[in-house]
Amino acid sequence: MGLEILRPGALSTVQDKGRRGFLSQGFQESGACDKYSMKLANLLAGNFEEPETSAVLEFTLKGGEIRFTSDEIIALAGGDMKPCVNGTPVPMFSPVLVRTGDILTMDFAVSGLRTYLAVYGGIQVPVVMGSRSTNLKCRMGGLEGRALLEGDRLESEKSRGKFKKIRKKLKRNEKLAALGEEETWLRRSSTPYRFYGNDRMVLLRAVAGPQEDAFTKLGLNTLVRSSFRLSRDCDRMACRLEGEAIEMKKGADIISDGIAEGSVQISSSGLPMVMMADHQTTGGYAKIATVISTDIPALAQLKPGESVAFQYVTPGEAVVICRRENEKLNQLKERLMNAVYR
Repeated sequence: MGLEILRPGALSTVQDKGRRGFLSQGFQESGACDKYSMKLANLLAGNFEEPETSAVLEFTLKGGEIRFTSDEIIALAGGDMKPCVNGTPVPMFSPVLVRTGDILTMDFAVSGLRTYLAVYGGIQVPVVMGSRSTNLKCRMGGLEGRALLEGDRLESEKSRGKFKKIRKKLKRNEKLAALGEEETWLRRSSTPYRFYGNDRMVLLRAVAGPQEDAFTKLGLNTLVRSSFRLSRDCDRMACRLEGEAIEMKKGADIISDGIAEGSVQISSSGLPMVMMADHQTTGGYAKIATVISTDIPALAQLKPGESVAFQYVTPGEAVVICRRENEKLNQLKERLMNAVYR
C-alpha cells in the first residue's frame, strides 16, 4: 500500500516537475512550486532515477496527519513543519524509516511555506499527459485532480525486493544519508540575499524582457533598486508584490502572449506579479523580466509580508547558474549512492 490521509492540512496535493509541452493547448504546467526541495526530497528518499518525475506530496502552510499502511522510506524537505512520527520528532533532510501503522504529523510551518514529502518509489497516481502533478483549475492529474482530503489513500510505486535491500542498509544508518544542519547550501536553492541595513531579503535574479521596451528607464531601474513585499494575494498561480510602482511608457496592456514560470508581469497599478507553477498560459500585461528557474524555489518558500529584491542577469549568466545548481544535486546524488544506496 502506502499511506492514508487522516488530516489533509491547509492545501496538500500530489506534484512532480509539471506537465510540460501543452501550454499551446491551454494546459498549465503545474508541478511543485519549489522544484529544488521536491528533487532534494526524492534524492534523500532514494528516487535517483527520476527525482523530477517521481511524485511527491506538497504541503502548504500547514501539514496534516498521515498513517502509513505499509513500511516505507520517506524524506521531508523545504519548509519546516516540525514533523513527528508517533509523537516523536523526526529530522528534515534525512531518510526516515517508517513502519506499517506509524503516524506522521506536521504543524504550521515555522520556517518556509511549503514542505515536500517523498516516499521511496514515488506516489503512484495515474500519469496524465506525461505528468502526475495536480492541476487544480483543470481538475486533472494527481488524485482526481483535486487537493487531498481526509480518508484518501495513496500507494507507493516500489520494487519490494530492492526496497527491502535498501531499507536493511539504511536501518540505524540514516544519518549517513542526511544533510547536516551546517549544510544550508544544500538544504536550499542557491539563491543569494540582498541586505538593506539589518534587513535581509531574497534576491531574485531575472533576465530582462520580453517587453522591457514598454517601460521607462526609471521603471527598469525601480525594479532592481527597490524592495517589494509579498502581498496576501499570493498562491500557486502568482506572487503579487507591493512596493514602489514601476513606471511605464504607455500603460501595462499588451496583446496577450505566452507566459512562463518566473515571468514578471506589471499590472495596471504598476506593481509586479511573479508567475508561479499554476500560471496561466497567456497574459495581457507587459512583462518586464523573467526570474530564473534557480530562484523560483526561494520565492515559493516566502510568506506574505516577507520581502524580495531583483537583480538583472544575462541569459548566459542564467544558464551558468542553472548548470551549477544541477551539478550540486548531481554531486549529492553520487554522495548518497556511495553512502547507503548503491
